[in-house]
Amino acid sequence: MRQDKSQYQFKVNLWTGILNGKVIGPFELQGNLDGNSYLNFLQNDLQELLNDVPLSDLQNMWFQNDGCPAHYARPVREYLNQEYPGRWIGRLGPILWPPRSPDLNPLDFFYWGCLKNRVYSKPIVTLDELRRNITQAADYINSKRYARQIKRSFLRRCRACINAGGKQFEHLL
Repeated sequence: MRQDKSQYQFKVNLWTGILNGKVIGPFELQGNLDGNSYLNFLQNDLQELLNDVPLSDLQNMWFQNDGCPAHYARPVREYLNQEYPGRWIGRLGPILWPPRSPDLNPLDFFYWGCLKNRVYSKPIVTLDELRRNITQAADYINSKRYARQIKRSFLRRCRACINAGGKQFEHLL
């Protein structure tokens, strides 16, 4: 018998962002995620997470969603169109998110894997322990300034995607 880490007893929904070489969050989204709860996060909690970001950075910031159904609910898209006009990427957004392309999402190709490796390095017994491990892992990733490395890697991936004509390129890196 071999212990596998494919199923966990506890789960949490997290939002995380990367801005100017710094990880923002993670922020726990309570309960089941739907369009209304995600919109509430965007309107209230995200603004708090971005309090220390200079206004000039906020005005030039791009917002990227993945294909999660809550991320492209009509009220969410309307809000993003208002707050980030022409500067957000996602399903049904002004810049369409290419389907099945985690290799172009810095959080997918690096952050979540690194975070999970640290969080689940030993078995977790309680939900509070899971939350504590997530906080510690996120603090570690931030302290090592991995987000700056992620930014460089993302640019390299974008160039590889362009050179491959938008086709698969992961094997070329």
